Amino acid sequence: MASTRIIESDFRYEIVRKIFEGGMGIVYEAKQLGARGFSKRVAIKVIRDRYARQPEFIENFIGEARLVADLIHTNIVQTYHLAEDRGSWFICMEYIRGVNLDELMTRLRLTGRALPSELAVFIVSRIARGLAYAHAKTDPEGRPLGIVHRDISPKNIMIAYEGDVKVTDFGIAKARGFLTDKEGEEVAGKPEYMSPEQADFKITDKRSDLFSAGVVLAQLLTGTNFLRADTPEASRERVLTAPIPDFQAINPAIETRLNQILQRALHRDLALRYQTADEFLYELEHFIYHRGYGPTNETMGRFLRQVCDQATSGETPGGTARLTPSGSAAKAAAAGTSRTTRASQTSASTRTTRTTRTRKVPKTRSLVDRIKSHLK
Repeated sequence: MASTRIIESDFRYEIVRKIFEGGMGIVYEAKQLGARGFSKRVAIKVIRDRYARQPEFIENFIGEARLVADLIHTNIVQTYHLAEDRGSWFICMEYIRGVNLDELMTRLRLTGRALPSELAVFIVSRIARGLAYAHAKTDPEGRPLGIVHRDISPKNIMIAYEGDVKVTDFGIAKARGFLTDKEGEEVAGKPEYMSPEQADFKITDKRSDLFSAGVVLAQLLTGTNFLRADTPEASRERVLTAPIPDFQAINPAIETRLNQILQRALHRDLALRYQTADEFLYELEHFIYHRGYGPTNETMGRFLRQVCDQATSGETPGGTARLTPSGSAAKAAAAGTSRTTRASQTSASTRTTRTTRTRKVPKTRSLVDRIKSHLK
């Protein structure tokens, strides 16, 4: 019997700058350093200090890394490595030189430009491609993992300057054997992008992600999220009861067939919604390609670079800086993903962010603190 050989090597990372700060984690640009001057640009996701001592959160953070590590697809941000540094956990991920979809929409508002409908459909078709792969993923024995992302929203969709569209952040995903699942007792996600079953504390499946993707598509085509309200509770109520509009009445440029696709993706009756991401993907791609030539990664990348060049004076997509959230986008990013328990929904004024008693932070400086000192 052949002996098992293990290669042991220390990974070293040099933090360059902060890319993004959310409610539960911070993402940094870093250089992964190796032998003889080897250097690879990566993204490092670090848990915020307030969550770094919560065992359940740590287990889900580890579960997310283990789950995504084997999701190898062009439309999903890849995970390279999970590690611990003096008690602080972090994930090393693929670095995307670009913006998230929320940032792109902010840039469009600043420049007064509209996203062409074929590019809106292109973006969501790539989301559907990534979801189709994730939904079909099995374990080594061939058993379905039952992955449901549960947080498809503009902040979790990355677009590279080259035009690649990638789904990221599986932090609240549901997958057998990887993450703690409290469906029925707790609902997590961004309320204005939830499916009706998700907002109503019911068990979700892959069709839930398709509803959320439909909301994203409707927002890209109309410029507004028809489910967003003044409070998370009001947004969840709109998800459950608000009429699905005739999107052609909002934007006459939306073609009849595209309006039909939206209506089906956003159907509250699960039996009448698209049943698989593959089915949704086929409809989207047929719409943009059935006449012949349609949008490509190159088309998307060229449009993105033009918008970013126009919106930001002195900051060019060809440089090394990634656009960072500002204004309302930054405020929304800092809010993070909300969690609501069934018991808490009885009061309209109840906050939706779950709170948990934490231990006192030990005297040992956290990884976040050490990085902050380095970046000063």
